[in-house]
Amino acid sequence: MGTTNKVAIVTASDSGIGKQCALVLAKQGYDIGITWHSDDEGAKEVAEAVASFGRRAETVQLDLSNLPEGAQAIQTLIDRFGRIDVLVNNAGAMSKAPFLEMAFEEWRTVFTVDVDGAFLCAQIAARKMVEQGEGGRIINITSVHEHTPLPEASAYTAAKHALGGLTKSMAMELVQHKILVNSVAPGAIATPMNNMKDEDVEEGSMPNIPLARPGHTQEIASLVGWLSSEDATYTTGQSFIVDGGFMLANPQYKPQ
Repeated sequence: MGTTNKVAIVTASDSGIGKQCALVLAKQGYDIGITWHSDDEGAKEVAEAVASFGRRAETVQLDLSNLPEGAQAIQTLIDRFGRIDVLVNNAGAMSKAPFLEMAFEEWRTVFTVDVDGAFLCAQIAARKMVEQGEGGRIINITSVHEHTPLPEASAYTAAKHALGGLTKSMAMELVQHKILVNSVAPGAIATPMNNMKDEDVEEGSMPNIPLARPGHTQEIASLVGWLSSEDATYTTGQSFIVDGGFMLANPQYKPQ
C-alpha cells in the first residue's frame, strides 16, 4: 500500500458505523470517499469532519437497490481520487418477517443490497487495486447474524451468512495480489438502524448480553481501523465478532 494519498471508500458513511469508520480512517491519514443513500446532509457533515483532520473528502449517492448501475458510484469515487486502498462495505438493508410469510420481493430486496451490492462494490474496488499493484484491504461489515440466526429475519440472516462466505472466497482469490479481505460482525450497536445513538448506551440496559449494553460505533470502527493498518498485514479471510459476549450466551446464561 502506498504511503501517500491513501484512499478509503466507506459505503453508507453518512451515519452510524460507517460514519465512525470514515472518521477513524481519516485520522489514520486516509482521504475518504463517503457514500449516502438518503441522508445527503449527514454525508456533508461527515465530509466536513474529515476535512477538519486535514484529509480530502468526496461524497456520492449510492443506491444498491438499483443494480448493477447503482454500484458504479464506487467507480465514480475511484475516478475522482485516482486510486483506492481500502473499501469498507458497510451499506446494508434489513427486514424482518416470519419465514412462512416472507414475500419473495422482500427476500430479493435484502439480498440485492446486502450480497449483490457488496459483491459489485468489492469487485470494482478490487479490480482497481489489482491494477495499482500495491495490494489493498476490503472489509465487509456483516453482523453477528453471519454466524447465528436472527428470529423472523431469514433473508437478513441468509444474506449475512452469504457475505461471510463471499469474504472467504475473495480472501483466497485476492491474496495473490496482496489484497486482504476480512469481515467485521457487529452485535447490538447503538446505530440509527437499531433506533439508537451512541449517547443512548447505558450499562445494564441489555441484561441478556454478558456485557449488558449495546456497543458504541467506535468499538466497531477501531477494529476496521486496525484491519486497514500496517499492523494487520498477516490477517485475511477472518470474521471478527464484536458483540459484548452475545454469541457466548445460551439458555444456561443467567444475567447477574
